Amino acid sequence: MILYPAIDLKKGKCVRLLQGNMNKQTIFNNDPLMQAKLFVNEGCEWLHVVDLDGALTQSFVNKKIIKDIIKNVAIPVQLGGGIRHMETIEDWITIGVQRIILGTIAQKDPQLVKEACKNFPNKIAVGIDAKNSKVMIEGWVKKSNISMIDLAKSFQDVGVSAIIYTDIAKDGMMLGPDFTGTKKLMENVSIPIIASGGISSILDLKEIKKSCPELNGVICGRALYDKKINVDEAIRVLN
Repeated sequence: MILYPAIDLKKGKCVRLLQGNMNKQTIFNNDPLMQAKLFVNEGCEWLHVVDLDGALTQSFVNKKIIKDIIKNVAIPVQLGGGIRHMETIEDWITIGVQRIILGTIAQKDPQLVKEACKNFPNKIAVGIDAKNSKVMIEGWVKKSNISMIDLAKSFQDVGVSAIIYTDIAKDGMMLGPDFTGTKKLMENVSIPIIASGGISSILDLKEIKKSCPELNGVICGRALYDKKINVDEAIRVLN
């Protein structure tokens, strides 16, 4: 099971939000590249990078920083946030992103996801961000009518490399992950699942390892920045 440390970018800084609210942010590092290198030095195998500005405006004001991270770290990067066109997917993959996370567009234009999986095998993940089991889109500010299970099922056999499931109600709240929702997804699809949101302690990691042993990995943000979880210990627990 892989520990994915989260680097969420907003206006060039490494931040964390509460429940996806752009107005409730904490800046943890003014130098995201330095933060990325810290995670690498601590033994992480992957980096989970989210362009929050891109998610809201598709402006990609953080593109240079993301490119610098990819150029200067020796581990793969998965990237999400406002990626909604094939040209953008190709651009990021050319730059060196190992896994592209498609969120809003997966709900709005599932055919694009299927085409991207064909064009870029093993490079496409679907981000499912849900609240009360309903998929949220447009940077988590709009609620759709589709359930997270139905959306996941629609990508069962198209070549998606992973589903990244975030329970928005848990994200940044340090209240523990959504064990129930994660289990439901794993029971309904064979696509590898990565859980995100709410991880607050080593006990949470031990519990999710026990209850969802086939989970691909766990994304962890605030707990790492607040030093509630030690990276080295977390990796040992999940391995």
